[in-house]
Amino acid sequence: MHLTHQRGPLHDLPDSPQAYDAVLADVVEQALARLTPEGNLEHPDCVDDIGDTSLGITSLLALAWQRTKDPRLPEAVRRSLAFHLRERVYTQDNPGYPNLRARNSGLPYARYTLAAGAHPIGDWPSTVWALLQAVNLLDTADGLVDDERRGELLEVARGYWSWLTEATFFNPQEAGNQAIGCIVGGLMLASHLPSPERESVRARALELYTDEILAHRVRDRGALLPPEHGGAYDNNYGPISLSFLAQAHRVSGEEVFAQDGDALARYIDARLTNGGFDNGGPRYSEQHSGFESVLGLRYFSRRIGSDLGRYRGDTRWGRHAVKADGGIDGHFAWMLVWQIQDATRWHREPSSTAARHQLRAGTVSVAFDDRMTPSLVEAGGTYYLPAAVGRQHGFGPVTDGFLLCRPMGEVRVRDVRADGLTAKLVTKPVVGRDHVLRHVRSLYVTDGTTLWTTVAVERLDGTPYLLAGLPYAEDDGDRVRRTAEGAVASAGALRLTHPDAQGPDHFDARAETTQEQAAFALAADPRGYGNPDEGWRHLISSTALEVGPAPDAPDDLHVFAVRYGSEEKLTVSVERGEEGLTVRTAAFTAVLGDADAQGEPELALRAA
Repeated sequence: MHLTHQRGPLHDLPDSPQAYDAVLADVVEQALARLTPEGNLEHPDCVDDIGDTSLGITSLLALAWQRTKDPRLPEAVRRSLAFHLRERVYTQDNPGYPNLRARNSGLPYARYTLAAGAHPIGDWPSTVWALLQAVNLLDTADGLVDDERRGELLEVARGYWSWLTEATFFNPQEAGNQAIGCIVGGLMLASHLPSPERESVRARALELYTDEILAHRVRDRGALLPPEHGGAYDNNYGPISLSFLAQAHRVSGEEVFAQDGDALARYIDARLTNGGFDNGGPRYSEQHSGFESVLGLRYFSRRIGSDLGRYRGDTRWGRHAVKADGGIDGHFAWMLVWQIQDATRWHREPSSTAARHQLRAGTVSVAFDDRMTPSLVEAGGTYYLPAAVGRQHGFGPVTDGFLLCRPMGEVRVRDVRADGLTAKLVTKPVVGRDHVLRHVRSLYVTDGTTLWTTVAVERLDGTPYLLAGLPYAEDDGDRVRRTAEGAVASAGALRLTHPDAQGPDHFDARAETTQEQAAFALAADPRGYGNPDEGWRHLISSTALEVGPAPDAPDDLHVFAVRYGSEEKLTVSVERGEEGLTVRTAAFTAVLGDADAQGEPELALRAA
């Protein structure tokens, strides 16, 4: 069973001018074959997200004409633009739309679905998308449409902006990508307006960014991020926000968009595995965007100097939106226009800067959450999620059913590189059910092929073990496949357990169910509206790797040692000496020293 949306790395898609000309040539042939006598370019199966789609294809035809001067295109652009202006611009309020601030304004807007009163909640983003299609067409329509028709399009675009910013509440779905997209629309519209209206619209767009985006940012993993459907980041919409920030910087030159894009890009780089797999979000846990992300990932990969293009997009949407039959849909067409216009090329090398919330080398990576607990481990082509026991989720020691991974105080981190090895030491204070404060020291070491994890904690009662992850997925060529096992070895007893209980709150990795499906089954709201991350937090138990204590540890400690990416026998010795706690394996020796004068942990590392 392959994961549906986690497909090929986006930087594998050719992005030369010749490749884009071939994409546009295909769009042209599809569009000309589809164009109805009325001028409609919508896909016949399109029902929702429809209000901007014909105009989107029109903008692609205008761009193609700009590049090729194909004589068939001017008439198609004129007819399809006339269709949008005649049939897809609404000025009467949509019955049931809940987010109006002014009724019967007469301002134009676009509908999410065409039937009056049918799912009107989507009209705000649909109008953002229509505004973006319109300003793109204004940018490329010179020589294609007469001044009167161009003036009519400009007036509609003006009206879209006014409806979005005056007649309705701004960003009613609390979706960062939609809100930044609207601001981009305002910035691009301003360039087509006379002064002083130009300056007024530009100032209003920048004001909205300050008041509605910057003022409502959400902190996650040390970064302040644009809020996305109630969370800090969504692995579908987050990279789309990055694309909007790239375009905002391209068209305005305002440094705030570059700085915020850099922060979001570094955040994505830290949470993203080496293989490009990502998981988690407040709207979709596993649904990745495709072409919608290319502009931002490519633009900011160059700015921050890291290979963001490893991101596994849904390459079925690698060039443009498509329907089930593979036919083009004009949804989000402006992103294809922008990425064709932008000359930035991918930066393909990993960043050499250590990141607090990630350990990465070669084909191994660990992404850490806000608590510096692994949120995703990658080794040997297998991806491990945090396992669940007794409603507690994470990686860490378990005693009497209690998982010791939630910090009670400051978490300290030390990064070291030596002799071809990359290591991270995480020290966190934790409190168990007995209210005793303990210090969990977790050492992660990789040679770029395998990952060694050693966890030391003051001696625990009972029969403790290390909760060492849920094997979830593995690379399978250019796809990602579900799995329930991985190549793992440990110094103590190793067992792979599965839930005894049945039901949606017990996740058995052997079942043909994705994390996203299971998470939505536990979410409070319907799929597409609920928060799968929040639903997943209700999980009681899961498939889990459980690792027993390593033998011959110091009497006052429990030490757990596990290696991901190899099933060969693992031998680990742990000794306490004057320098600190020494961990030896066949590959390395690490010394976990006492804290320095600032209370930071000391770590020394050398190859064996």
